[in-house]
Amino acid sequence: MDVSFSGHVTRVVAVDEPTQVGQVRREALALAARIGFDETDSGRVALAASELASNLLRHGGGGKVHLSVVQGRDTPGVELYTVDSGPGFVLSQALVEGYSTGGSQGLGLGAVKRQAMVLDSWSDARGTIVVVRIYPERAGPRVDLPYGALRLAMRGEQTCGDAWHLSIADTRATLTVIDGLGHGLPASDAAHVGVRRAAEAGVQAPSQLIEALHQAMSGTRGGAVAVATVPLAGGEAQFCGIGNINAGIADASTWRGLASMPGIVGVQFRKAQAFNVHAAHGTLLLMHSDGLQGRWRLQDYPGLVHRHPALVVAVLQRDFDRGRDDASIVALRMGAW
Repeated sequence: MDVSFSGHVTRVVAVDEPTQVGQVRREALALAARIGFDETDSGRVALAASELASNLLRHGGGGKVHLSVVQGRDTPGVELYTVDSGPGFVLSQALVEGYSTGGSQGLGLGAVKRQAMVLDSWSDARGTIVVVRIYPERAGPRVDLPYGALRLAMRGEQTCGDAWHLSIADTRATLTVIDGLGHGLPASDAAHVGVRRAAEAGVQAPSQLIEALHQAMSGTRGGAVAVATVPLAGGEAQFCGIGNINAGIADASTWRGLASMPGIVGVQFRKAQAFNVHAAHGTLLLMHSDGLQGRWRLQDYPGLVHRHPALVVAVLQRDFDRGRDDASIVALRMGAW
């Protein structure tokens, strides 16, 4: 399996009144067209987008829809996830035809499930998150990749100074996360130069890749960078970080943080020193910029670590986004590729 994918900026649409359901549908159709969905597959995306946005109003009292491009094994797809502050529901009940918590016909999530390769949800005292991934049926057998990611621009900005890239070759993957210094266009330019170089390098030892990024990002304002190269089946991973990217390995009971060295890639740092860490089958590799607070604990969300990585990412972004900076977060599941 060979994959080279740089994360697109996530679009966020607020849904507080009925006309915004149409906006979500139009945004989803534009995203599907951008990655080459045909009319039939675009229609599947439009149906899911409309149902999810409508459910926000009917059952959640309004909320937000996040729209992203995701990479499957052989083809890109569309990811939509919703966040609300409503009373919540049990997904297994909500998928039963005719079940409803708000007086509707109870057909919405069942219709969404028929279009989706991935459907997962999380409900707690803060509300509900529903994650959906749709891949084109015309592409033949579809295989989702067990990762989750978000790339969000700071409020009021059109560009995002955070970026990430995932390279997979054979049985190994290299994940690169970059936080361009500051925000706006200069930060975005620095991050773009970095992920372009990461895409060219492919799967590579982390310390060597950071040295290459340092050369490429020279002349930009630079940024914090973290690189992890991992065996997809789980096992001995390598990590190297410069600056304040939060990274670590999570399982049901522990979080092992991965230390980064001080400095700014593209400007100045002492040495790119990599070290090895064991990433067992089933664990999550998580990396995020300082647009998210680092004080979260997955143990505070019983069972979440075992759910789809996209759901893990969505929950952490909901609860720990600082709201005053660009934010990016990526989670990879070991051993599920």
